[in-house]
Amino acid sequence: MARMPDRITPKQFHEADGVDDWRVIGEGACTVFRTGTLAVGAQLAEAISALPALDAHHPDLDLRHDGVTVRLITVGPDGPGLSTRDLALAREISAVARTLEIPADPSGVQTVQVAVDALDIPAVLPFWRAVLGYDVRGGTDLLDPRGRGAPFWFQQMDAPRPQRNRIHIDVYVPHDQAQARIAAALAAGGRLVTEEWAPEWWTLSDPEGNEVDIATTHTRG
Repeated sequence: MARMPDRITPKQFHEADGVDDWRVIGEGACTVFRTGTLAVGAQLAEAISALPALDAHHPDLDLRHDGVTVRLITVGPDGPGLSTRDLALAREISAVARTLEIPADPSGVQTVQVAVDALDIPAVLPFWRAVLGYDVRGGTDLLDPRGRGAPFWFQQMDAPRPQRNRIHIDVYVPHDQAQARIAAALAAGGRLVTEEWAPEWWTLSDPEGNEVDIATTHTRG
């Protein structure tokens, strides 16, 4: 299968000039522009929509009363990821926001993913696809076609795990926010299960053993 020719890694994105407003989480580059009012947010959204680059590549915008969340992602033959088009568009959007004197707050972005451990993924995935109304991607992922709900990822189990939960939450945060999020969870009564895979993810649990992974994409390819 052919690869996206202009694919870049999260690390390459963050090392580029002009993208300090942005953080790579999950599969895309995101930021939040703190507009303060819905009217100013609509003004920013309109200005972004007028960029000429959007003819070939467009962002996802979430307009709320106090800000606009922007997500950039490229879907190529080998799946979604980042490309040089996202890098260029991030710079253009940041320039528009600066012109309007709207500050960026990249600490306000995150992606939540639900991970389901399964012994027979082909047997259980169709059920979840039906009840969620999601689309299948790659045989182990379910995505909301509306782009709003949390993605579901099915992780292959080799053997049953009694007395341990088989669904956990993945919370993708900006790489420079991970330690603060972990510290807050531990202070709230959580427990660090393992940091073996850090900085890709840290596994924590609540007082009853329900698990969550605090994840970043900064070191991933």
